[in-house]
Amino acid sequence: MALRTSFPQAGEEYLGGKSDGWEYRTVFAGGTLEKSFQMIKKFLAEEGYENVPAPADLEELKLFRSQRRTRQMQLFEEPGYVHNPIKILFPAAGAEKRGSLILCVYNENFPQHLLRFHGLLK
Repeated sequence: MALRTSFPQAGEEYLGGKSDGWEYRTVFAGGTLEKSFQMIKKFLAEEGYENVPAPADLEELKLFRSQRRTRQMQLFEEPGYVHNPIKILFPAAGAEKRGSLILCVYNENFPQHLLRFHGLLK
């Protein structure tokens, strides 16, 4: 079953990632950012998210790392690409292996999904 049609329940592990029922989070560590990004794109296509807009290539994804943000905001937000229902994030420096990316996928069937995704509800 694909992630999009059969979202993992809270506490379930799926293909190396973990779910809390609302968010599925996993790390792709292909050795380089390019390989990690290609792994994510393949995973998204295989799991039913091929129609979700995503950066065309690594260079486009890197533009989302350097968004203009205040120093205070950088303490709380992970830099990366965000488009409902996915986030592709760059790990904080030193937090993960170099060349890795974090993929977060959100359960579109969760109550008030859109409001939660945009941080308007908890």
